[in-house]
Amino acid sequence: MAWIVRHNDESVREGYITNDGKEVKLFTSALKAFQCNNLIVMAERKHLDVFLRGRIIGRLECGRTQLEVSEELGIAQSVISRLWQRFQDDGNVSRCYSTGRPRVTTPNEDPYLAVIAKRNRRSTASDLSRQISSANRQDNFKADRVQTLRAHWSICS
Repeated sequence: MAWIVRHNDESVREGYITNDGKEVKLFTSALKAFQCNNLIVMAERKHLDVFLRGRIIGRLECGRTQLEVSEELGIAQSVISRLWQRFQDDGNVSRCYSTGRPRVTTPNEDPYLAVIAKRNRRSTASDLSRQISSANRQDNFKADRVQTLRAHWSICS
């Protein structure tokens, strides 16, 4: 277990911890892993706001290195690197819109799924999946049959 021995105020970018009797010097990113009760915890993940992203890009454009910017702002260098790479690729620093997990059912299947689930409230998700897939096969069979009959009657007439 490592303990914080001493560090200056919040503006200082370094601190010292003792680990198995040895005093070790740490910088801002490593110090963020510690909390006030001197226990090692994971750093909290959070999204960077647009203003902070702009500040990062501005500092990098002024000629500062990624390491300097990461130490000044207390952000991991990998985050700075990804942001800078994205800015160089497409000139954009805003976050991408993501929809999350892709849909499995179509909008046409949703009402049918609700009806099936209400009819048999004890049915499981796999039961509902089987019923929807069998209904789709029947619909496809009916559509194929109609196309076949139309083709047959167009030839015969």
